Amino acid sequence: MLTRRIIPCLDVRDGRVVKGVRFQGLRDAGDPAELAARYEAEGADEITLLDVSATPEGRATAAGTVAQVRRVLGIPLCVGGGVREVADASRLLDAGADKIGLNTAAVRRPELLSECAELFGSQCIVVAIDAAGVPDRLFRWEVRIRSGAESTPIDAIAWASRAEAMGAGEVLLTSWDRDGTRSGYDLELTRAVASAVRIPVIASGGAATPEHLLAAIDAGADAVLAASIFHGGEWTVAGVKQFLLKRGVEVRT
Repeated sequence: MLTRRIIPCLDVRDGRVVKGVRFQGLRDAGDPAELAARYEAEGADEITLLDVSATPEGRATAAGTVAQVRRVLGIPLCVGGGVREVADASRLLDAGADKIGLNTAAVRRPELLSECAELFGSQCIVVAIDAAGVPDRLFRWEVRIRSGAESTPIDAIAWASRAEAMGAGEVLLTSWDRDGTRSGYDLELTRAVASAVRIPVIASGGAATPEHLLAAIDAGADAVLAASIFHGGEWTVAGVKQFLLKRGVEVRT
């Protein structure tokens, strides 16, 4: 049985962890290094750090924040936001990232995925897909870029498949419709992408209860990413893992 990963997410702006709904109405949630250390102590399998304002502001992710988190962290760290070229990815890896999340720049120039994969290995390259449902079209989702601010005509399922072919080693799949809403993951979206690719799929967007995480795993997710459920102190990573273990899900303890 495959071991499922639990990944707390740190959305960062100006060196602080923030949380909102669809990247709007952001409120302070704490210090990135302190939260990362806490989640590792609770049993997190990885940490994902996303600079949610880097791309909209046209700047690179702050390597200093990545370095601060790495100094207290022993588990894998994925970093995304503002990665426009190979040099940006290299800088973040040098600062302590283990994986790089590529979103807007990869949509605009898919060759970036191949270039990064060739230099650093596919295991380092995560294609981050923000997907929004298309009005009046069941089971179709479009790719959104620039932290969800810009829609595209690109089909999210097709893009996931192409990104895999271009060298991505994982898919970080965020439902734009569900992000921050605490209404649960988009299970149809998760199921569709998991069926379209062979690489691991990380479900993201909307988790508020352990039942939500279980539903995403049942829908085909290899890992589940969550923020509010942990930042608010409602559940610890250890508590979520115990919940999943009791329901037959294999997790690292």
